[in-house]
Amino acid sequence: MTLNKKQKKQIDAIKNKMQRLQQLLNAARNQPDDPTEAPKLEKEIAALHAEIEKIKNE
Repeated sequence: MTLNKKQKKQIDAIKNKMQRLQQLLNAARNQPDDPTEAPKLEKEIAALHAEIEKIKNE
């Protein structure tokens, strides 16, 4: 299965967003000011993983 240019760009954009969210998650874990922030970020990252899989399976 090969990906077209649009799919590759979408995946790259999602990966960049995931990288930023991962940094925020690490910061939230190191300094837990808001106990609901880390689980929220984990859910967002999981949703982005699912989005990548959906794009790859198209």
